[in-house]
Amino acid sequence: MTTIKNVTVLGTGVLGSQIAFQTAFHGFTVIAYDINAEIIAQAKTRFASLAQTYIDEHVVGAANGGSAAALANISYSFELADAVKDADLVIEVVPEKLEIKRDVYTRLAKLAPPKTIFATNSSTLLPSAMKDATGRPDRFIALHYANRVWSHNTAEIMGTTDTAPAVTQAIVEFATATGMVPIELKKEHAGYLLNALLVPFLGAAGDLLVDDIAEPDMVDKTWRIATGAPLGPFQIYDIVGLTTAYNISLANPAPKRQAFAKLLKERYIDKGKLGRSTGEGFYSYLKK
Repeated sequence: MTTIKNVTVLGTGVLGSQIAFQTAFHGFTVIAYDINAEIIAQAKTRFASLAQTYIDEHVVGAANGGSAAALANISYSFELADAVKDADLVIEVVPEKLEIKRDVYTRLAKLAPPKTIFATNSSTLLPSAMKDATGRPDRFIALHYANRVWSHNTAEIMGTTDTAPAVTQAIVEFATATGMVPIELKKEHAGYLLNALLVPFLGAAGDLLVDDIAEPDMVDKTWRIATGAPLGPFQIYDIVGLTTAYNISLANPAPKRQAFAKLLKERYIDKGKLGRSTGEGFYSYLKK
């Protein structure tokens, strides 16, 4: 049984909101934090949509009060000190930029009580690159979720050489208690297991687009037909979110990755096309 009761999730974007809702759905008290009232208002709309999604996709218990209870378990804050003052666990889901994450942990270290475990949901950054900023490297760990957490319910767990074994065990128990399947890594590895496989695959698709070999729909169709997979790489990009894809590509100095980041920004992000979350990315999801 987990000793974690109060959870604060920093960041209410696509994945942050899913993590917060999934945690609340399983009975935990959750504070959803973001940087201002406007973003919090958007988050409330996103949570209401998730509540309906759980019902529509027949998540067990959702239609029988589970979604409503989850919403009741979530409170909101744009004051960091208030958001973390009673937290047993803080899950950080801020943009995938090292300097932003380190700044967040530097502030957290001064505000959170000594009991609080810090967990990063970083997709590609190693926790060892952030641990010194936390002020508590023994209570710091990576806890990585896949998109659509209610169905793709892996929770990859990766500590550093400083992470206390009791903290790792606490996170394994927490993941299990929130309906996730804990995936423990034996040591640090960039991209964990999932993204160590997924990022090169998506990168290869990006190269095909940058080199003007084929359009996204043709790449996706080829992959789906030839492998039997339900989604192609550009459909996956739209689920992950093009802002996340942009940040990951921009952090990679390889010329092809830089070219893909530029393409994403100019053709999609600057036009508000961020993926499924905005109704349009590589594909349009707007109802006609």
